[in-house]
Amino acid sequence: MDLLLHQVLSGLATGGIYASVALALVMIYQATHLVNFAQGEMAMFSTYLSWTLMQAGLPYWGAFFLTVAIAFVAGLVIERVVVRPVENGSVLSVVIVFIGLLVILNSLAGWIYSYTIKPFPSPFPSDLVAGGLLSGHELGSICVTLLVLLLVFVFFRFTPLGLAMRAAAQNPASSRLVGVRVGWMLALGWGLASAIGAVAGMMVAPIVFLEPNMMGGILLYAFAGALLGGIDSPGGAVLGGFLVGVLENLVGMVLGTELKLTVALVIIVAVLVVRPSGLFGKVHVARV
Repeated sequence: MDLLLHQVLSGLATGGIYASVALALVMIYQATHLVNFAQGEMAMFSTYLSWTLMQAGLPYWGAFFLTVAIAFVAGLVIERVVVRPVENGSVLSVVIVFIGLLVILNSLAGWIYSYTIKPFPSPFPSDLVAGGLLSGHELGSICVTLLVLLLVFVFFRFTPLGLAMRAAAQNPASSRLVGVRVGWMLALGWGLASAIGAVAGMMVAPIVFLEPNMMGGILLYAFAGALLGGIDSPGGAVLGGFLVGVLENLVGMVLGTELKLTVALVIIVAVLVVRPSGLFGKVHVARV
């Protein structure tokens, strides 16, 4: 029983990271109706930036918050400079831009930092907590993730800027009619998604270690969580991320760790076949 509880709690810890990345994917999907394949590499590069700041002598939380701020600005700049020129192009054009951005960031990180695995510090104690069922980092990452998700919810639900960003993503034409600057709202959405991804990268790096390909599997799990909850539902994507984290651990406990990555692929295929809109996504019906 203790083993089962440990796997569930540990799954919630990693699921919170998947939920953060899934939320970032959904935010950009709402703006472009496409999945940002470079989301993981953006988070990875931000994590390397945080590591560089700490190597330069900055304390962990100072590097953490500075990295989040820089990631926000970088996401905004990427939308303005890279994505905006092709936003009215074909779907294939935008997808190629996303894939190109993925390869560029991955190669750039490898060129600057090399592909050698580096340890990344955790601000939380390494001792076991919760009756020995969780490590200090796992519990700390759960708390950080829940705090980030709560702040995002409050921002989008109760602030004028957050409401304007939601309106711009869901109905750009009507938003323009009431004076919302849709272009800038979408750019701010990219910045916020990049900042959330940076938090996820810094929380997962102490577990998987720091290297240019560290976010490959994380992005796959996050995509599975976003599809499971609903690719157009921020709340559903968050819940889906937590569910995927728990399922991953339970399957690993029963069938072995070799099949853990298969869980994400099975979820993706099953959702696309059985319920493409996900658990909480909207079903769009078109008359022909």
